[in-house]
Parts: sequence; C-alpha cells; structure tokens
Amino acid sequence: MPLSPDRLDEFDAFLIELNRAAAGAILPLFRGAHGLDNKQGPGGFDPVTEADKGAERAIRQLVAERYPDHGFIGEEYGEDRPDAEFVWVLDPVDGTRAFIAGLPLWCTLIGLRHQGQPVLGSIGQSYIGELFIGDARGARLISRGRTTPLKVRPCPRLTDAIIATTDPEMCFTGAELGAWTQIRAAARLARLGCDAYAYAMVAAGTLDLVIEAGLKVWDVEAAIPLLAGAGGLVTDWHGEPIGPNGGQMVIAGDRACLDEALVALRRSAL
Repeated sequence: MPLSPDRLDEFDAFLIELNRAAAGAILPLFRGAHGLDNKQGPGGFDPVTEADKGAERAIRQLVAERYPDHGFIGEEYGEDRPDAEFVWVLDPVDGTRAFIAGLPLWCTLIGLRHQGQPVLGSIGQSYIGELFIGDARGARLISRGRTTPLKVRPCPRLTDAIIATTDPEMCFTGAELGAWTQIRAAARLARLGCDAYAYAMVAAGTLDLVIEAGLKVWDVEAAIPLLAGAGGLVTDWHGEPIGPNGGQMVIAGDRACLDEALVALRRSAL
C-alpha cells in the first residue's frame, strides 16, 4: 500500500532532522583532524574517516529512538533488518576523497525505502548549507533560510549537455571507459570529481547528465526519489530502473538526452 501524504510529510520532516544530526558529526572534522583510515589495506586506497563513521552512528541512533522497527543499509555499519517495511539507506559522507582534500563537494546521502521501493531521499552538503530533498510529489532545496522548488531543465540534444562523472579512470572498466569517452566527445562540457553533488545539480537544472558505474546501493538510492520529484530520471545503462544493489547508473534531466546517451552506454551495459 502506498504511503499516505501525511506519512510522507512526517518522514520528510524527520529526514531534515537526520541531516542536522549528520552535520553535527561531520562539520567539526572537515578541514581538521578527521581520523583517516584505509578500508582497503595495503595495495589500495578506500578512505574512511571519523566523520563517515560518526555521522552514520548519529543517523542510526536517531532513527532507532524514533522508529525502533525500521531497518538500515549503510556504508559504514552494514545491514540491520534490511527486509523491514521501512529501511534507511545511508552514505554518511559520499565523496570521502573530496572530504579529506578539503573540497566541499562531499554529501550526506539518506534514502528511505518502503516495502522495498525508494520513496524519499536527500542529498545534503552541510558545509555550504544546502539540503536537496524530495519524493515523487516534488523536490526542493533548503538553503540559507529559503526553500526553492527543484526542476530539471530541458536539454534534448547531447551536444548541448553538461555532463559529469566522478573519476573515469577509477570508475569505468575498458568498455565502460570507451562509452564515457564517446559521450564526453559529443557533449558540450564535462565536469569531474563532483560525486553525488552532481546528482543534485541535475535536479537543480544546472547539469544535464551524470554517468557512473560500480556504485553500491547507498551511492544512488537517495537520488532516485529526489530526481523523480524534480522531473528527472535515474536508470541503469540499459535504460531500466536501477536495481536494489546499485551498479551502472545514468541520471538525466531530459528523456531525449538520456536516449542519445544510452546508444553508447548499452554497448557496455552489464
């Protein structure tokens, strides 16, 4: 059964609280002693900081106090009742590499599933005071005491598009990199290194297309209802809905632009 508007409004208000709690754990450590560790160990680099861990702990604690029957899927502390009716999907600091470099492009991603489906999501950049939040009914930006509706912009041609990905060499395999290179050659402008902040910019109508691969569910789930509320699309490289485990992803503001990009992406789709 779909959630009632009143119930969605309740969780929307709570999502704002969760972002405040995460910010309280993150901001004192940004551009400071953030306690860097490497989850991958010798031979690789997968950074995690005390900000990542502290923010997820703060979110989980607040949810457990308010809704003790809810479940979690989180990057730092794994799964807890992932088959519950309501499940919070958490990436406390998406863009940890940007965080440790002092760049304000990291975000806090919080999504809510109901009966296995994403229904509410937020992308928060607390250092610059921006919270992008939405569900299928609509999306908005809360910033500096103002609330502004979010809407994607029309961009039917890939040649007019501003596109983004995090790091082509890190994110894409050989075939995937070829697809990205083809799309980048056709697009007007490409930006790198924005992580999930690029998703928010599609919702805000300043970017047109974001292409990623190898994502975990916490990297993308919060964006699905947010982009839907702004009139955008989130699909895999086949043009189908993103599955429950992440993977290859494209976010677009215009269906026609997405369809052009999918011509190249489908050749490397898993």
